[in-house]
Amino acid sequence: MNGRKVFVDTNILVYAHDCGAGKKHRIAQPKVAALWRGNPIPSLSVQVLQELYATLLRKDVPQDEALRTVEDHLLWHVVENNRALLLDGILLHQRHQVSFWDGLILAAARAAGAAELWSEDFAAGRRYDGVLVVNPLVD
Repeated sequence: MNGRKVFVDTNILVYAHDCGAGKKHRIAQPKVAALWRGNPIPSLSVQVLQELYATLLRKDVPQDEALRTVEDHLLWHVVENNRALLLDGILLHQRHQVSFWDGLILAAARAAGAAELWSEDFAAGRRYDGVLVVNPLVD
């Protein structure tokens, strides 16, 4: 696969699926839809899929629908949890003073070869070891 790669954080996927999220849904939905066309090339991690499933259940999405959503996203490039990712996540957590979980997100974005991390939870415009944070919910 050639082209620009992005790593998508959980919050962007949740907004894309949550019709009750108002303006954030109206912005996230078409941007995530474009990812299904491979423009740019999407990636995520097992951690993101776990968080997506749990969040959808908290939002009273039926279990079968939440499962189908996760299964659909398994078609994207998925970074698996492994020993190297864990250690890299810990180091990024320590180096950048982010939460441990955010360190794992950064490690997965790097492992995916993503130029950008789409997230609302990180400082937009900041670079973490070569990965640029973009908040796609901001015009």
